Order: sequence, then structure tokens, then C-alpha cells
Amino acid sequence: MGLLSEFRSRARHVIGPVLGICAIGYFAYHAFHGDRGLSTWRLLHQQVEESRQIYAGIHARLEVLANRVKLLNPASLDPDMLEERARIMLNYGFPDDVVIIDD
Repeated sequence: MGLLSEFRSRARHVIGPVLGICAIGYFAYHAFHGDRGLSTWRLLHQQVEESRQIYAGIHARLEVLANRVKLLNPASLDPDMLEERARIMLNYGFPDDVVIIDD
């Protein structure tokens, strides 16, 4: 009986710190590897950087297209742009043009 009561007495003093260490371990693990942990945070930052690069490329393309639209504006029509669009849309060309067919 003395051994069992000694064990219970020591277990009462040890159970609190053991549960505390387990709780700290649980939260520390999920702070690094959980759904909102540091590894996920790092992955999200990489995705944000990739998205910013894609956005920069798309934005540059948008500016190029906006400039082309501006050149086709009837108030300030660029003759070279008009000729280029007529060649593409109407399959128009001069008799002395050299045509290269690319398959």
C-alpha cells in the first residue's frame, strides 16, 4: 500500500508539468507545420512573389496594348498603324512585297 500511495503522491506533482510540456510541444509543432504555421507562411510569400511577377508582365502587356489602341484613335490616327492593321485584317499587301510562308 505504501508504494502505491507514494506513486500517486509523486504522480500528482508530475502530471501538471508533463501536461504543460505536452501542450507547449503541441502548439510549437503547429506553429511551424500547421495550416497557419511558418512553413505555410513562407509558401504563401513565394506565391505572392510569383503573382507579383505575373502581374508585372501582364501590366506591361496592357500598357503596350493601350498604346496601340491610342495610336488607332480616330482623332490622332497613325498612318503606319493603320497600314499595319489593314495588312493584317484585309490581307492587304503591295505587289512588290516578299511573302515568306512559315509552316
